[in-house]
Amino acid sequence: MRILFVCLGNICRSPTAESVFRAVSARELPELTLLIDSAGTAGYHVGEPPDRRTREAAARRGYDLSSLRARVVEPRDFETFDLILAMDRQNLRTLERRAPAAAQDRLRLFLDYTPDVGTREVPDPYYGGENGFEHVLDLIEAASRGLCEALRAGEVRPPARIPRAG
Repeated sequence: MRILFVCLGNICRSPTAESVFRAVSARELPELTLLIDSAGTAGYHVGEPPDRRTREAAARRGYDLSSLRARVVEPRDFETFDLILAMDRQNLRTLERRAPAAAQDRLRLFLDYTPDVGTREVPDPYYGGENGFEHVLDLIEAASRGLCEALRAGEVRPPARIPRAG
């Protein structure tokens, strides 16, 4: 199973989701082979590490984001990944516009896997205070546990492969 987490710049929410889900799934689903990555819909920060505040908040909870670097969603991602999880509706709409028709069923909001948190979107903490990064971690940890439960229950399966163009 190949899972891509997506936010706008790939320096706050999606790298946090990548790191947190990697840790949670390794603990809860050690029998599954998962390819986990993150990307942004905009190229503002390509090649940069996650935001310092993101790294610090994650480190306080034992997550290491130091090896991650921002990248942009590429057309081949729609072929490569089985599940593409947006952090908010705006990025989901951007993905829907860019994705080929055969990949539309791979696109979802990450918080769809945790309906009990009272929101469907992971808010962007970039321009907010320090508490925003902690709140993002709370939501992402909850959604990561929910996604693991869905995978364990067989509710999420890799879709049929998209044939390569050409």
